[in-house]
Amino acid sequence: MSELKPKTFWSRPEGVTGALFLAAVLFGAGFVTYTSLAAIAAFVSTTLGAFISLMVLGTIVFMALDSKTRTLVSYMYKSLMRWITGLFIKIDPISILKSYVEDLKSNLTRMNRQIAQLRGQMHKLQEIILNNKKEIDSNLSMASQAAQDNKQAHVLLKSRKAGRLQESNFKLEDLYKKMEVLYRVLAKMYENSEILVEDVTDQVTVKEQERKAILASNSAMKSAMSVIKGDPDKKAMFDAALESIADDVSQKVGEMERFMEVSNSFMQSIDLQNGVFEEEGLKMLEKWENESISLLLGGEKQEIIEKSKDDSEVLDLNAPIKHPEKVGRTNQYDNLFE
Repeated sequence: MSELKPKTFWSRPEGVTGALFLAAVLFGAGFVTYTSLAAIAAFVSTTLGAFISLMVLGTIVFMALDSKTRTLVSYMYKSLMRWITGLFIKIDPISILKSYVEDLKSNLTRMNRQIAQLRGQMHKLQEIILNNKKEIDSNLSMASQAAQDNKQAHVLLKSRKAGRLQESNFKLEDLYKKMEVLYRVLAKMYENSEILVEDVTDQVTVKEQERKAILASNSAMKSAMSVIKGDPDKKAMFDAALESIADDVSQKVGEMERFMEVSNSFMQSIDLQNGVFEEEGLKMLEKWENESISLLLGGEKQEIIEKSKDDSEVLDLNAPIKHPEKVGRTNQYDNLFE
């Protein structure tokens, strides 16, 4: 969480509004100045016009040089742009976090179905591999008996069949390893996403009340005066922390959905009946394995991949998916409000 940095004004939705508004004002001012040059020159040539022009110029210079005035104008401008933006899109961090919680819950339901589907496919694959092994042993046994009976054609037939089944099993066992990676990752993502839902829900419940209290005690004028004095704007700092949480959750939701797409594409490419799978689905999974660290899994990503490749780490498909224990666990976002 220490790597999370609050967005600047210009990188937020209200910053886009502010940039468009500023561009419109500059364009409008330039257009009016260009089309009214003669009238402006005539006005400035009069005593009153020259006096007013000097007053306006002096005010602009003062505002540019005085830090408190610049701060106040900047604060008022940003507040206005935020208010305008809020009329069209949702920028309240509490509301955004609530919508992310709903997305997470929906994704958890989908992920649970994917895990169940994958578990079923892995059981079927285990059965196919086991049946192939039995058939290999049977064919080798018959080939051995045929050799004793000096039936060379029969020996060749059964040996080739055992070889083909052995080759098929090599591919199926490799496929099972890939499916095991999927299963372990989905199970861990499910567990970590449940933690994420709990943490964000707790933060929303507590911080919604705190934010209401801050809004009630800090009027726009009080906030402006605090900013002028050089004191931090409590509401702005509070919202910045909430926005950092929203950004982090947004990235994790995106990663969760992307991996479910990878998982779904891979599973759809598998034809267990004929023991084949498309290379594209396998490439997508391998690409994910080679990508950088996972936000949802953290350092556990590499550990999961290595466990899947370790023959001594036997995966129990019948074991229930772990659910996080809330007792004794700290909320991952608490430090943002310290």
